[in-house]
This record gives sequence, structure tokens and C-alpha cells, in this order.
Amino acid sequence: MRAPVGNFDSATPAPEVLDRLVGPVAEAVRDWAGPVPADQLLYVETDPEKADTAVFVETYGDDLRDASANCVVVAAKQGGERRLAACLVLPTTRADVNGVVRRHLGARKVSFAPMDTAVSETGMEYGGITPLGLPASWPVLVDAAVAARPWVLIGSGARRGKLIVPGKALAGLPGAAVLEGLGVPLG
Repeated sequence: MRAPVGNFDSATPAPEVLDRLVGPVAEAVRDWAGPVPADQLLYVETDPEKADTAVFVETYGDDLRDASANCVVVAAKQGGERRLAACLVLPTTRADVNGVVRRHLGARKVSFAPMDTAVSETGMEYGGITPLGLPASWPVLVDAAVAARPWVLIGSGARRGKLIVPGKALAGLPGAAVLEGLGVPLG
């Protein structure tokens, strides 16, 4: 099957390649009950050495600059308690952690979670963290611009491989909140 975005050799429905996904992501795909059929969650092979956004876009297609989303893990602190959440933003933006995220989570302070925390808490590889398969208690904050895309390239839980999913599938994830202005332009 041809991928709906990017220049990939092929795209395979994720339920057919569960063995290529890390445990929590495979479980999320296996138990999928989202707003689109599970076979619309597509898996594509990628070279982990070409994961940097600029190199990735050069390798796999210029259209991915506007058809991708980065998933970042944040730590919110309020009253001595720490909660983790995920933010999904376009690669041309950064998550507004001190504004939109902090207000939405009702936190005193929000910062990017340390890499070892993000990896250990998600069960995924750094650079491949995806909103599919995150712990059920986590809020998943999705920028409205991401949710509005017909197709979005996201991580697969590992650095090798990506998922391409409809934007509305991301808006329908457990714990998801679609927020205007979550992603602010870089620069």
C-alpha cells in the first residue's frame, strides 16, 4: 500500500505488524477503539539515523514538514505532586509549556520531562515516543493544527519506523484534549 504522505516504499496497516511495535504501542493498536478503523493506522519503515527533522524531511518528503507531529513529555508540578503529560505539536512549533500547557493542567510549573523519565515511564525509545500506548492516566494535549490534518506522521514507540494516522484519530485518543495555540511558532 502507498503511504498517504511522504515518500516511503510502502505503508502497512499497524495491526499487521504488531511485532515491529514496542509493547505499549502494540497493545494500543491491538485494543484500538478510536474514531477510525485500526487499519487506518499505518506503519512505515524509516532509518533511525535519519530521525532529525531536517534530514528526515529531506529523505522522506518535503510534505512531511506540515504532515508530522512531535510528541513531547512534560512534567507538571502542583502542590508537591508531579504529573506527566504528552503534548503533540507540529515540527514547525514548540509546545507552549509555560502558558497553554500550564493553564490546562492547572499546574504551578511545567517543564520538559528528563529523557530517562520519558523513556522509563512510556516504555518507548527516546526519539520515537508516540501518543499511542501512553499510560492511561496521562493527559494527551493535541494542538488543534495537528488534529485538523488529514494524515499525521508520528512516532511508533521506537526510532525505527513511524506511524501515519488521521488527525482525528489523535483527537480521539484516551485522555486527549485538543487545544488551540498549544504549538507556538519556532523562532
